[in-house]
Amino acid sequence: MGTAITLHANNEADTSRLGEVLANVLPDGTVVGLIGPLGAGKTRLVQAVAAASGVDVRDVVSPTFVMIREYSGRRPVYHFDAYRIRDLDEFAELGPAEYFDSAGLTFVEWADRVAAALPDQRLEIEITVTGETTREMRIRAHGEMLASTVQEIAELL
Repeated sequence: MGTAITLHANNEADTSRLGEVLANVLPDGTVVGLIGPLGAGKTRLVQAVAAASGVDVRDVVSPTFVMIREYSGRRPVYHFDAYRIRDLDEFAELGPAEYFDSAGLTFVEWADRVAAALPDQRLEIEITVTGETTREMRIRAHGEMLASTVQEIAELL
């Protein structure tokens, strides 16, 4: 199934710290699938990664109605939202392969809805709401290429 770790975030500062670590350790071209219910903090995590990548956090908003947003920082951050995607064909029409093959970081919210269209080598972060401000985040590498990255994340947090 791949290398996995579970982190506990007590507040937004912990989420921001994870975002900083991700921005610093994820290899170019990494695709990250985000899974969790509404309000779990998927967009907040992308904001933290983007901010740590030099993007003005005020520019980072949920792409629910436009389905993809692009942010320019030290390296590009691409932010997909599959919440309103009807099927894999509609997702494919967005041209995700071009983003997946780029040097940027690609985040896909509601990744479980389009998992079959995601690359075999990817990171998956499943966020579980455990309280008003607390979250459990399970980070798992799909494929061997990101296994060492998951271990590095664990060491840095």
